[in-house]
Amino acid sequence: MTNGDPDAQRKILHRLRRARGQLDAVISAVEQDKPCRDVVTQLAAVSSALDRAGFAIVSTAMKECLSEPDAEAGTADAGAAGAAGDRGISVEELEKLFMMLA
Repeated sequence: MTNGDPDAQRKILHRLRRARGQLDAVISAVEQDKPCRDVVTQLAAVSSALDRAGFAIVSTAMKECLSEPDAEAGTADAGAAGAAGDRGISVEELEKLFMMLA
C-alpha cells in the first residue's frame, strides 16, 4: 500500500492481525486434535477476515485512484502503460485485483 489514508491502513492492519490470531487458533486446534466443527469454524473466521481485509485494500486503492485529479482522464492512455498517470495503478488493474477476491 502506498501513502494512503492512515486510518484506513490502521483498520486494515487490525483486520490482518486479527486474521493472524485466528489462523494461530486454527493451527492450535489442529495440533490439539480439536473437533472438526471447531476447526472449520475458526477457519471460516480466518477466511472472512482475510476477505474483508482484501476488499478494504482494494477499496482504499480505488478511493485514492479516483480522487486523483487525472482520474477523469479515462483509462485509454493509461491502460496501455499499465498505470494511470502518477496513480501507480490503472482502473483495469484495480478491477483485476477486485475480481481476484471474488
